[in-house]
Amino acid sequence: MNARSPWVELGRIGAPFGLAGWVHVSSHTDPPEALLEYPEWRLAHAGLARSLRLLQGRVHGARLVAQLEGIEDRDAAAGLTGWTVEVERSALPPTDARQYYRADLIGFAVRNTEGRELGTVAYFVDAPAGAVMVVEDRGGQEASEARRAAREHWVLADPTHLLEVDLSARRVLVDWPAELE
Repeated sequence: MNARSPWVELGRIGAPFGLAGWVHVSSHTDPPEALLEYPEWRLAHAGLARSLRLLQGRVHGARLVAQLEGIEDRDAAAGLTGWTVEVERSALPPTDARQYYRADLIGFAVRNTEGRELGTVAYFVDAPAGAVMVVEDRGGQEASEARRAAREHWVLADPTHLLEVDLSARRVLVDWPAELE
């Protein structure tokens, strides 16, 4: 089993908000405003990372808006669009039963209740109906080149569909037909 990262992704920076350096933030926490409880954010993008202090933030519509130290105008805020918001794992509360940090499930094998291997967890998407776990199936080594092109299964990441997570085996059992994508 791979060592868990000391950082856990809890959100993503969106477009600038206003002219004074504020940014929109999509939060992966429940409730979303819980992200604002962490005063230090590590922003990461394309192999780069930087730590910024959260000066202030609030709920704005379905997302958050935040002001970060050193980001003082719209151009600086625009430069952060698409960066992930990470928090040190040691600062996070322990998870309850059947709760997992998304980052800890990346790379896990996914099998459905019919016994079919769907692939591995590649990433998560926040959709209006809730979080979606994107499972990529690249086919086995014997698969043809055409079949090796990634096929994605988009599985709702809720207790109805995520039946079991085995952390030691790095495996997820889902109630999701292989035909649905």
